Amino acid sequence: MATGGLTAGFEGKEALAKGAQMMLSQAGGLKDILSTFQQTFVLSDATKPDIPIMFASEGFYTMTGYTPAEVIGHNCRFLQGPDTDRVEVNRLKQCLLSGESYCGRLLNYRKDGTPFWNLLTVSPVKDDFDRVVKFVGMQVEVTKYTEGTAESTKRPNDMPVSLIRYDARQKEEAESTVAELVEAVVHPEGVAGDDEEVLPVVTESEAALEGEADGAEVGPAPGFSTGNKEDAAAKLKSRRRTSGFMSLLGGSKPATAVSTPSGSSAIASSVTAEEGPVVPGPEGEARRARRGLDLATTLERIQKNFVITDPRLPDNPIIFASDDFLELTEYSREDVLGNNCRFLQGKDTDRNTVQKIRDAIDSQQDITVQLLNYTKSGKPFWNLFHLQAVKDSKGCLQYFIGVQLDASEYVETDNDKRKLPESTEKEGSVQVKNTADNVGIGLLELPDTNVGKEDLWKLHSTPVLPLPHQRNDPQWKAILKVKERDGKLGLKHFRPIKPLGCGDTGSVHLVELKETKQLFAMKAMDKNIMINRNKVHRACTERSILGQTDHPFLPTLYASFQTSTHVCLITDFCPGGELYLLLDRQPQKRFAEHVARFFASEVLIALEYLHCLGVVYRDLKPENILITKSGHLILTDFDLSFVGTTTPKLIRPPPAAPSISTSSSTSRRKKKGESEPKLPPEQLPIFVAEPEGSSNSFVGTEEYIAPEIISGTGHGSQVDWWALGIFVYELLYGRSPFRGRNRQRTFTNVLMKELAFPATPQVSGAAKDLIKRLLVRDPQRRLGAQRGATEIKAHPFFADINWALMRGEPQPQPEVPMKLTPTVPDRPVDEEEEVDWDDAEARTPSISLDIKATK
Repeated sequence: MATGGLTAGFEGKEALAKGAQMMLSQAGGLKDILSTFQQTFVLSDATKPDIPIMFASEGFYTMTGYTPAEVIGHNCRFLQGPDTDRVEVNRLKQCLLSGESYCGRLLNYRKDGTPFWNLLTVSPVKDDFDRVVKFVGMQVEVTKYTEGTAESTKRPNDMPVSLIRYDARQKEEAESTVAELVEAVVHPEGVAGDDEEVLPVVTESEAALEGEADGAEVGPAPGFSTGNKEDAAAKLKSRRRTSGFMSLLGGSKPATAVSTPSGSSAIASSVTAEEGPVVPGPEGEARRARRGLDLATTLERIQKNFVITDPRLPDNPIIFASDDFLELTEYSREDVLGNNCRFLQGKDTDRNTVQKIRDAIDSQQDITVQLLNYTKSGKPFWNLFHLQAVKDSKGCLQYFIGVQLDASEYVETDNDKRKLPESTEKEGSVQVKNTADNVGIGLLELPDTNVGKEDLWKLHSTPVLPLPHQRNDPQWKAILKVKERDGKLGLKHFRPIKPLGCGDTGSVHLVELKETKQLFAMKAMDKNIMINRNKVHRACTERSILGQTDHPFLPTLYASFQTSTHVCLITDFCPGGELYLLLDRQPQKRFAEHVARFFASEVLIALEYLHCLGVVYRDLKPENILITKSGHLILTDFDLSFVGTTTPKLIRPPPAAPSISTSSSTSRRKKKGESEPKLPPEQLPIFVAEPEGSSNSFVGTEEYIAPEIISGTGHGSQVDWWALGIFVYELLYGRSPFRGRNRQRTFTNVLMKELAFPATPQVSGAAKDLIKRLLVRDPQRRLGAQRGATEIKAHPFFADINWALMRGEPQPQPEVPMKLTPTVPDRPVDEEEEVDWDDAEARTPSISLDIKATK
């Protein structure tokens, strides 16, 4: 544990150090296993009064400068110093005393007294009796990239100055990584060998032969690299995954100990942000949650030297600095955020050029200049600098983008006047302008933080009206009746029945519209958490999409409103729960092929509709699919979606050529009284409406992320067809095809591993061919890339599907049928009981979400 206060106690005793080493040596080679990890971390003994360190990685010694004799057997408080935040240390101490996880940033000190920002992530390790016996503490030095003290710098509207909350990004990464260390401590035998178990597999060539035997049209699937067969399949075990806080709707399994249809509770012994808690499965099998990743916006993935400033704030301060800019200038993010760019100037910086930049800022004009700048250490560099103004839809100035290009090696010196060669300057100018244009596109994804906090959520206060296919919905009739009576809906109109799920940004409740007996799901998101975790634009994207959807396989939005602390969405309650839970209850955690085909068909139809709206979904997985009472599916959770534009097209297939008849054949037909041959029937036009444009955000669920998202080359709607291939594979085989021991291994598998099919269960050649054609790494050659869902619907796997009547088709029964979520309260509630809202807030739409019932 990289920072202090792991409880009071004693330090520096050789006997304690020897005892810790002896304990570690008795742990069946655990020390050797831990030594294989590259992370910087320590393992501490939670059974001792002072929680002494019993193992430290080589990275820990390198980072801190201490020796093993000074570390082993001691508490980590030796890393504290005069400016270490005592409030944060106390928060860490309380987490440890209660056996909970911790993730926070503290100012620590090396042995030589040098301060550094340390992102510390601590996770408890429990024994079979649920007692905390060890703590794993992972350290990441984030001095270069953290906001540091600049985190507290606020705008006049109390919003952070920084456009991105970097601490939230770093914490999510760290919490995910520490889960692997905890797993190694709990199950060292699982790390000792290869991280993937070799299963009987069917290679592509074998699958092709099998497909031919089945009569399916199986051809080569381009885009797969050949790989070692030992990497062909990972261990076949189920893992519970969740995006956001479980699902948008319905009886999903919450992260707290709420009863579920399987009867198990989610007990988190290692809480992580991305992988989620390790929870017991229905048969006691450990399952690790899969949550949607939001690792970086498009802006953060632009690997160029640039900053963004806000001229609406005093002194036009920097509100965003790219990692490449920090590397070039040697400054840390803490140094630059909230400050003007003039710190790059030095004694030989040309003042006339600086004045040109100032004039361009005053006149809100773009400009490209050359000038001498200086790094933090005083090293000069020749900067080809481009300034570009960013204005909103009304033409008002919002930001300035400043792009730097280090052109020092190209500078010519002529009579002490530095300048770039004309050809180099022209080429460089094009490059910096293109970078600025890309940055401007990336900015469109993010909210304008100069508006007030309440203005960020204006969209959630927009009235919701029924769309054409929903007008006869009895739930809508009840909603409209209440709105006609009271004007608008608020939290006071709903009675909470039971929690359905919760997560790191909010919760989902089953609620009843008072006096109507109509049930809904209410998703409530904490405003401050959304701001701190860079989720505002994600929440607004979801609200925008829900306001447009009018489809039987997508949610219906009935109302949205905001309170003083939360934004709320009222939508369908799906009593069938998550598709993942139904899949997990099956004997082999997989569906028969006809069941998988039914579910895949409805998902395909839902994706087709979203693409018609210009929406790229980007987070397909069984956890995000809910089951209605009738057994049909609802695709939910749109916070990771990307909204572009679409241009619908009708593509008419070329007419079939008529058969050519000779004069002799014509005369023979006339003699026999035969009529002329009929022309082939004209084929109907094909409707195609795929989203246009691309994004470069790093989002999605680890095992479902497409290769182009990982590689950062930009992506479009084809990522949904890749995810559909993973989805069909998981429904049929009970696991995803590229899952690795950790996130990095999974991503490597997605980029490089050969697709392989287990020898069992037996799956048709048509199913394998569909999967292969969807899992082509080149997005332009992937099935669906040219004509969208129409291409996929025409595949032989879906030959028996009646697409037009899918909504009325009965659900084929899986081996273990679905269980409906009970709609009775978790405890008896008298008719006279009312929700305990604060009186002042109950009179307005702004109400806190401390949901409880009292008499």
